Amino acid sequence: MNGEPVREFEINGRKVGPGRPTYIVAEMSANHGGNFDTAVRIVRAAKAAGADAIKLQTYTPDTLTICCDAPPFKIAGGTLWDGRTLYELYADAATPWEWHPKLMRVAVEEELDCFSTAFDESAVEFLERLGVPIHKAASFELVDLALIERLARTGKPLILSTGMATIEEITEAVETASRAGAGPLALLKCTSAYPAPSDEMNLRAIRTLAETFRVPIGLSDHTLGATAAVAAVALGACMLEKHLTLSREAPSADQAFSQTPEEFRRMVDAVREVERALGSSRFGPGPEESKSRVFRRSLFVVKAVRAGEALTARNVRSIRPGAGLAPRYLRQILGRRASRDIARGTPLTWDLVTGSGAGETAGSRKAA
Repeated sequence: MNGEPVREFEINGRKVGPGRPTYIVAEMSANHGGNFDTAVRIVRAAKAAGADAIKLQTYTPDTLTICCDAPPFKIAGGTLWDGRTLYELYADAATPWEWHPKLMRVAVEEELDCFSTAFDESAVEFLERLGVPIHKAASFELVDLALIERLARTGKPLILSTGMATIEEITEAVETASRAGAGPLALLKCTSAYPAPSDEMNLRAIRTLAETFRVPIGLSDHTLGATAAVAAVALGACMLEKHLTLSREAPSADQAFSQTPEEFRRMVDAVREVERALGSSRFGPGPEESKSRVFRRSLFVVKAVRAGEALTARNVRSIRPGAGLAPRYLRQILGRRASRDIARGTPLTWDLVTGSGAGETAGSRKAA
């Protein structure tokens, strides 16, 4: 795959890829807290905070796991959800499927894209009936190749999150999707810890993923702040996904590592500022920088000289401002003579110089 140009990704007619504005997704996840009105408010808050899309999650506890309290099904290990069973957590966090079309209509009103993460084949079929523009597979499902294949067979653009995955597992998922006829692919660098510590983000992997797979790369970010997201954009991320909550005081499975609307807005503003600062790979002064050219150094007469007097290091120097000949001509000037009387503080120009200097070249006057 190396050497190929990065293939652009398209969502509802908007191109996503290197050099394009970062596509920013607000993840609702469980932050609705089981309340439909809260879910609607999150959609509207996403728009107000500058997101390009709102993302849902489509599952039921029964499509993810079984109702069982045997040790493998109990959450432990220092997570936010220790002591609960998987079934209990997913029952509390799920977004009711009957909400999906209603929330999508709210998103349309807000001119937001709306799509969802499907967690099993029944969810894919449901989302297809709703006409979602794009599909996503979560990090935990990246190794479920049958699900990846089903998502890919829709032919729609597909986002794959890569938390916990080895490069071999990512390659296997990408190749599975490609063989199944997937539309354009994008990969999200992700650290599947909640919240994710900064020293486990490994953002340099964004460039490795881009060079290896030649598809747009983004970041699914579970850190507490915006630093990782902004840094990811500087490293080439084309897409960002961040959890959004109305308040971290509101009880939900995800609020502890989600951003408030105000925080999300500040992140978006920082990302857009970074995009402006990244600019392009060009050299030479820009419009504002051109104003500073006058403060460059140039050659000045710093001690009055008479006509015919030699120009030396005592009476000609490279100093600020930039009104005279460029400093690179100093060696050509020294040893030549003044064509007329020159007052101290006069910018040196070729018409003030006569004779030949040791360093003069045939084209020096034209070059000036």
